[in-house]
Formats: sequence, structure tokens, C-alpha cells
Amino acid sequence: MSAQQGMLLGLPERWDEACFAVPAVRALEKSGLIGGLALRKEQAEFWRTVSGLPQVVFSEKTQAGKLAMDLLGEWEASLVWEDGILAKAFAKAGIARRLGSEKSVPRRLLTNPLDIAEGAGEHRVRLYINTCEQMGVAVDRPEYFMPADLGITPEPGTVLLCPGSDFGASHEWPLERWQELGEALRAEGRRITVAGVDGGRGLGKILAERLGIETGYFDAEPLAEALPLLAVHELTVAADGSLPHLAAHAGSTCVTLFGPNDAVWKRPLGKRHKVVKRHVECAPCLSAKCLFDGRCQTELEVARVMVAIRES
Repeated sequence: MSAQQGMLLGLPERWDEACFAVPAVRALEKSGLIGGLALRKEQAEFWRTVSGLPQVVFSEKTQAGKLAMDLLGEWEASLVWEDGILAKAFAKAGIARRLGSEKSVPRRLLTNPLDIAEGAGEHRVRLYINTCEQMGVAVDRPEYFMPADLGITPEPGTVLLCPGSDFGASHEWPLERWQELGEALRAEGRRITVAGVDGGRGLGKILAERLGIETGYFDAEPLAEALPLLAVHELTVAADGSLPHLAAHAGSTCVTLFGPNDAVWKRPLGKRHKVVKRHVECAPCLSAKCLFDGRCQTELEVARVMVAIRES
């Protein structure tokens, strides 16, 4: 690819951040400012549901120097939101104009630092929207915020439960509450499937076994390849983690159970989704491991979750 074909966009490595970046990526592609996407290999399928731009893919074992060699002379500009392999590789490759957030990327790696951030009390998506606005790109079209079109229609009455979280044990509701919730949903005639995720202590498989042979189960790993399985479910009820963000992107309506995380800042994108949490004085602490007694999870009642489900 010729360097005259534009800017290489370095995408966030975390799944939640990737989902928050989707509206901005769509707007930047529509504007013609970007010519390619640089991303983690495991996110390639996800980003193909968002953009048809060429992908520069790297793996967990890729070194910044090796990636930089592959980029030499290929791009006239780059944009990155976070510190990491991409910011380093773009600098090592000598890309002439290197844009990025000066609050998260070392100044020495950038030629054109951007003063961008989401404001206090704003959703994280504002970071990415503000970047576009600084570059003269409007992100005000409803289609930029729509779920991906996977060509899959959700099956009525289907509910996906995901009790595990890759964000840490403090983000997980007690398993006996999940079992009570699953039994209550089945009593209402809902069809239940349980998903397991990496880093979730195997809670999904245990829950499926407790709910019995009528319960479907699948491992949602790798997450990007699980998008069709997420899309087929009308409703997803999940611990705060990566999965509800992917489910929302796939078109499932989500009820997410928040604990130590800040729901205003990090809830899944979309007005139709619900957040359920128990307000406690120590939250949001953003901790992967609770330093107290886990009350933000243990004090959250099944009845409150059922109310949110019925309202979805």
C-alpha cells in the first residue's frame, strides 16, 4: 500500500474499549481519513463486522521492532489511543505524522499529541468521539452506533446467561443467585443457554450443570468467533466483563450486573440495554479483587435482576 493512501488506525486491545471505539472507527472510515486498521489477531473477525478496511494484524508474541519493519514506508500518518505495541511500532517505523492521546501515550512517541479525554460523568465512548471531533469528523449519525449486521435474527424467548467475568472475581455475582435466576426464567418459559468465558473460574460450566440437561452450554472463546452465538439470543444477562459488550455489538439486548466497575462510564453501548447494581459506599472501586466483603455482589437480589429483565 502506498503511503499516500492515508492513515493507519491503531485499535484498542481490550474488548470493552474496542466496542466503545466502533462509532468513531465507522465515522473515520466514512470520512476517508483512514486507510487501514492495526489490531490484535484475535480481534480480526470482530473488526471485519465493522469495517472493510485492510487489516495489519499482530499477535501477543509480536515485537514492536518486527511490526515496525512491516510498516516502513507504508503509511503517511497514524492514530493511536493507548500506549503499547502499536504506539511503539508506529514511532519505530518513522511514520511522519503520529497522532494520539497525550494523556495515555508517551509524548516521545507522538508528533501530533491530542488533548482528548471523556469528561467526568461521561461514558467512555466520548474519548473516541472527541478524537473524531478534534479531527473535524462528526460522529452524529445513528448508524455509527448500531449493532453489527450479522444477518442473524434473535430467537424469541432465548436468554443467554454468563456468570463469569474476565475482569476478575469481584465482578461475579454469587453462583447460587445465578442458579435461582435461571430457574425463575425457565419457569416463565424462557429457553436458557449458559456461556463460559476465559478468566471466569469455570462458573459457566458449573451453572449449566446445576440447571440441568435442558440447558445449553458453550465456551465463548475466542470471543470474536462467538458473535453468531451471541446474536441468536434475544436477551443476554451477564456479569460485567467483555462478553456483554460483544453481545451488545452482535445485537442481543443486555442486562449487565455491575459491581466494582462504574456503570455510567463503562456500560455496554446502546439505550436499550439495562444495568443492575447494588449501590454500596465502596463502589466503584474498579478492583479485580475485593478488599472487603464483596457486598456489591452479595447484596444484589435476584428480584431486582428479574425486574430489569422484564423491562428489557
